[in-house]
Amino acid sequence: MEAPATHVLIEQKGLDKDLRKPIRQSDGTLLTPFQQAKRYSAELPYSQRPRWIVTCNFAEFHIYDMERPGGDAEVICLADLEREYYRLQFLVDTGSDQIKKEMELSLQAGELVGVLYDALLAQYKDPSDPETLRSLNKLCVRLVFCLYAEDAGIFGRRGLFHDYLQARQTNPRGALMDLFKVLDTKEDDRDPYLDDDLAAFPYVNGGLFADENVIIPRLDEHIVNLILHKASEDFDWSEISPTIFGAVFESTLNPETRRSGGMHYTSIENIHKVIDPLFLDDLRSELGEIMLKAHQIA
Repeated sequence: MEAPATHVLIEQKGLDKDLRKPIRQSDGTLLTPFQQAKRYSAELPYSQRPRWIVTCNFAEFHIYDMERPGGDAEVICLADLEREYYRLQFLVDTGSDQIKKEMELSLQAGELVGVLYDALLAQYKDPSDPETLRSLNKLCVRLVFCLYAEDAGIFGRRGLFHDYLQARQTNPRGALMDLFKVLDTKEDDRDPYLDDDLAAFPYVNGGLFADENVIIPRLDEHIVNLILHKASEDFDWSEISPTIFGAVFESTLNPETRRSGGMHYTSIENIHKVIDPLFLDDLRSELGEIMLKAHQIA
């Protein structure tokens, strides 16, 4: 079976077949299931040839990546599938190019936050103190909001946060403290003599900047450069997927997952497997009926 959308070819055998041993073909030749699949692949147009070949006998999956010719197969046993299903993710069409781009950018954003997190953590006097970690997590959330807000138009002018911090590099810690206070203050309640660059920021409701006990450490030149260049000038936060980045971001701020050495997120496809039958399918159906009635009335 070939799946052109995912560049996968699957050769399925019976439960009693050993995937490592040759099987006699109708023309008398002896070929392993992998060799048989490669023969099928060679007959396909070049653009349709598979990236992955999977052989299966219902008990084992043998996965061959054709980008690594001559490499051994990765073997997944059916008994272990519950734990290792993620290794078969390539079988699923990840959707449009836009979704793929959002996924890639979201993971890059998570890596950026991880670098910034580590740099900030090193500046605290007691990095292992729970209060330090609480403050650091809130500080990272606030910084990411500012980076996203200036790219997504929430702050009104693109680059507003970048330009503000760049102009105040002599005291970046004080600049953030002043900014967070302004963002938590309604325009009518602000000091009428605020500097213009601070007054330009809108009020952000919801309490994100309300906690005045968040400890902000010193921001050395490395951290300021990370924020101004890698996280602001060189990256567009408006193109990330909030769904993916939210999960990656949570993983980044979780000491347990950071110690495990990886970033984890739930794919959009798996999220929809849960929420679509739970409520989204019904909402789509209801919306369709409303739109049909509105069309009939018009």
